[in-house]
Amino acid sequence: MSNRPPRLTRVFQSIDSPVYFVTFNTFRRQPFLAEDSVHEAFRAFAGAGMERGVGIGRYVLMPDHAHLFVRGAADFRLAQWVRLLKRAVSKVISGSSPHWQEGFFDHVMRSSESYSAKWEYVRQNPVRAGLAAVPEEWPYAGQIVDIFL
Repeated sequence: MSNRPPRLTRVFQSIDSPVYFVTFNTFRRQPFLAEDSVHEAFRAFAGAGMERGVGIGRYVLMPDHAHLFVRGAADFRLAQWVRLLKRAVSKVISGSSPHWQEGFFDHVMRSSESYSAKWEYVRQNPVRAGLAAVPEEWPYAGQIVDIFL
């Protein structure tokens, strides 16, 4: 049984393939995500997912958490996909497990305005954390595919 609240099916039933904003954290906020090998593993997973109809739009990998936008085909199962993403990235992380805090946060984006506003907030994370002077300096952020609402 999941600890997550059920989706409001009748509200979202008209959305064939919603865009999800997803956030997940490392176990005990360990700072291992902002590494080249992790970034490469993340991008490789994203590339392989496109072949199965799953696209990662914009993303930011912070040292201890990740933010991303994802859209999948009609039969897309977000929880299973996040589990697979974490497993793929774990393969390049040194140190003992667990690597991940249990679960994740997600939000269905409802409009292009909310997507733009959320992205602006997320892309500023490295600046607010003192890791970059401007968002463009942060090497662990980008976009895999265009996701339109």
